[in-house]
Amino acid sequence: MSLREKIEHLKKEKNAIILAHYYQTPEIQDIADYVGDSLGLSQKAAETNANIIVFAGVYFMAEMAKILNPEKIVVLPDLNAGCSLADSCPPEAFSEFIKTHPNHIVVTYVNCSAEVKALTDIVCTSSNALKIIESIPEGQPIIFAPDRNLGKYIIKQTGRDMLLWDGSCIVHEAFSMSKLLELYKQHPDAVIIAHPESDEYILKTASYIGSTAGMINYVKTCPKEKFIVATEAGILHKMQQEVPGKVFIPAPTEEDNTCDCSECAFMKVNTLQKLYNCLLNESPQIEVPENIRKKALLPIKRMLELSK
Repeated sequence: MSLREKIEHLKKEKNAIILAHYYQTPEIQDIADYVGDSLGLSQKAAETNANIIVFAGVYFMAEMAKILNPEKIVVLPDLNAGCSLADSCPPEAFSEFIKTHPNHIVVTYVNCSAEVKALTDIVCTSSNALKIIESIPEGQPIIFAPDRNLGKYIIKQTGRDMLLWDGSCIVHEAFSMSKLLELYKQHPDAVIIAHPESDEYILKTASYIGSTAGMINYVKTCPKEKFIVATEAGILHKMQQEVPGKVFIPAPTEEDNTCDCSECAFMKVNTLQKLYNCLLNESPQIEVPENIRKKALLPIKRMLELSK
């Protein structure tokens, strides 16, 4: 059997589900039962009847699945699949930050550790961040963490005054403005679309700003035929599948990468072979201490309830 056939066989034998993020490699996306953004993946994790959840993404996403499913086995193909944004918000430092700003509601972007979620009042994703913030009463002070770029975008869209944690994603901060403008000169008929984790100067060039799922929906419905996409390049695979007749060009980065696009090294450590191994051996498993899990579950449940 091929590696893919072996995975399919094991999946049926063990009643497993494979959840994959849009930033995973094409071969992983193609074998997944569901491919989505952080919100969609958490919703699927919350409702699955599978005994084993294989999470093809990064560590904080697999943690979310375990928080929602303590009785299930949750495995990650490679434990080194971390997140620069989550790493930018250490739990101890964030706890002290909250203490020095009492009476604030704490909203954290999903790209953070279980320990940080446990310090939170409500979690959000880029899909529902505006809705979450707008659900909080006017005049209520808000701490928003860890992504400052997403925070600035929300402030601009809602007019709310939020105290921002100074964190960022290295993938979304890698885009080159000068190279982007040069690329646009070469493709003046293209529409620039961007993820709100990107720097403000990149967002100012975009005709559409939204989550990964939002960007995919936009290119499906937009009458334009060509798009310059400012997010992790893995999303182009799903876009091409959804609308094969359109042209998608990754936004260029400051560095001369092999693909001249922005790739997340953490996302790409997962491979099809590692996915097979983790399903076969049911390892490495994700564990979250019960006291942390219970605290983190509350703000996640609030988010899921508001996102219905």
